[in-house]
Amino acid sequence: MPDLRIARDDDRLMIHADGDVLAEYVFRPDHPTFESPRPYLSPIRTLAGETVSLYRPHDHVWHKGIAWSLPVVGDENFWGGPTFVRGEGYVQLANNGEQRHVSFEVGGADAAGGGTTTAGVARVRERLDWVTQAGETILEEERTLAASVIAEDAWLLGFATALTNTADRAIPIGSPTTRGRENAGYGGLFWRGPRWFTGGRVLAPGVAGGDELRGTRAPWMGFTGRHDETGTASTIVMVDDPGNLQHPPQWFARSEEFACLCPAPFFSEEHVIGPGATMALRYGVVIADGASDPGRAAALAALATERMPALLGPAVPVSGVVP
Repeated sequence: MPDLRIARDDDRLMIHADGDVLAEYVFRPDHPTFESPRPYLSPIRTLAGETVSLYRPHDHVWHKGIAWSLPVVGDENFWGGPTFVRGEGYVQLANNGEQRHVSFEVGGADAAGGGTTTAGVARVRERLDWVTQAGETILEEERTLAASVIAEDAWLLGFATALTNTADRAIPIGSPTTRGRENAGYGGLFWRGPRWFTGGRVLAPGVAGGDELRGTRAPWMGFTGRHDETGTASTIVMVDDPGNLQHPPQWFARSEEFACLCPAPFFSEEHVIGPGATMALRYGVVIADGASDPGRAAALAALATERMPALLGPAVPVSGVVP
């Protein structure tokens, strides 16, 4: 198995495997306010070097590889672009918030440089502030990113977040669907696939399909598509931690217009974070070489679920979060 390490270069971290860069995590993006600036992972590559992410596509410039993105945070938009308003549709408002990097902790120390691998896991912890367009910090976040090679043809990205409400009021977290748009419950850990994955297969327990799987509840979903130039195939499998709220979640998935996956805990129901309360969520993302059917995707999901506790460490207790 390749050795993993995390290295820092100016505004980004890089996850290395034996000298190859598997992913870049840009923590200080230079984006306009309209795009709700926030850290993101892109490019993301398989162990064989195939790229499985897309950055700032022309149709949705606020889509960026894999990013923790929430369109409805009270009256604020931490997704990017216009906000869905009941009875009006999408409207550009002065509410595009920003997730601001505060500090890193890598390998147990404040990180000015990179980190090392412990027991086959490369891990970094980050503090962020969620700041509204008006300049108010309403959430403080503790985030963990981790990576581990789990097979000869697959590696696992772990993502954990703990959001604490620092405002003097309750903050509801929702989606365009909770605000009135049917079957548009996106919001959460969102993956945008490369352009050539358009028309690929969405995978879920016991089934492979396309856009008709949007809104389905499942502990995991995957996507398999083929690459231009090489003609090879790759697979993404996203796994919801069993301890997450709304597990198994509804999923926002697309294949026909573009490839995307998002476990969406706020798809159909808002959850309120009270003042001083904390909401915590954990996910695993398998990046694998080769095409997959539901059987292989299920096996990758099971392996990810088994490895996630060691990958991410102890879960953060949840308090004061109610439907």
